[in-house]
Amino acid sequence: ENFCGGVNMKIALTGGTGFIGQKLTDQLLQENHQVYILTRNKGKKQEKQGLHFVQWLNEGDEPEEMLEGIDVLINLAGESINSGRWTEERKRRIYHSRMHATNEVIRLIDHLNEKPYTLINASAVGYYGTSEKRSFDEASPYSGEDFLSTVVKNWEDIAKTAEKDWNIRTICCRFGIILDKNAGALPKMALPYKLFAGGRIGSGNQWLSWIHINDVISAIVYMIEHESIEGPVNFTAPNPVTMNEFGHTLSTVLHKPHWLPVPSFAVKAILGEMSKLVTEGQKVTPNKLLSHDYPFHFTHLKEALEDIYQK
Repeated sequence: ENFCGGVNMKIALTGGTGFIGQKLTDQLLQENHQVYILTRNKGKKQEKQGLHFVQWLNEGDEPEEMLEGIDVLINLAGESINSGRWTEERKRRIYHSRMHATNEVIRLIDHLNEKPYTLINASAVGYYGTSEKRSFDEASPYSGEDFLSTVVKNWEDIAKTAEKDWNIRTICCRFGIILDKNAGALPKMALPYKLFAGGRIGSGNQWLSWIHINDVISAIVYMIEHESIEGPVNFTAPNPVTMNEFGHTLSTVLHKPHWLPVPSFAVKAILGEMSKLVTEGQKVTPNKLLSHDYPFHFTHLKEALEDIYQK
């Protein structure tokens, strides 16, 4: 089962400068793996023991020359979905950046004489669409109702080529809301509380499927080491919360009041279509990680937020 205990692997990573990518790189280097970061601009990036930069996505780049013999390819590339209003132009970039990078990953694998054992591709719980009533696990069907679910479905479909064409173990990490002190959605959600203006967002009954950044990193490493895990994997903690519960817990941990409700229309005015992420949501359970005995560091929101804010 555990095929690489103590073995040094060659691991290639796209999106290595993003917030998951940076922390994952640190962890893999700590475990003595050789890490190859695919980047558009190699420039003057500091290579160090075990860390290499490979240029890709420019005219004439041939990253495959440096990647012969990689064991694992991790594709995290794509325009951030919470970096601003979803204008038509941003939606185009969110969509195309993912499709382009993933098509390029498939092209790269095609050109390698020795294929990697495993492809780990980023994805999102947006696949399931939004619902206050239903609960979703990896076996739940695709909803196809909105922009995000369409992006995720098409993104996963490209990644699955690796499995179809070369029988490579392919995993799609369907990320929930990743909790980190300085990146992702949490700093934006915490800001109103820090200004003493925090409160319920929308009805408060919508679900928030969250996961601590440390569990994201540990679970990716765990999947690399456990060959029986494949297909879609929900990256969410076992205990999702309603937005109401999230707000109360956050206000308790920050010792700030939870009193000023923000109506859905106000959130929509500020965030546009992206407001779906916080006003609608979905209740997702990490069945696959649980059934493969992944040991979560943080299963409850309060302990996750305490770890983030009281360190």
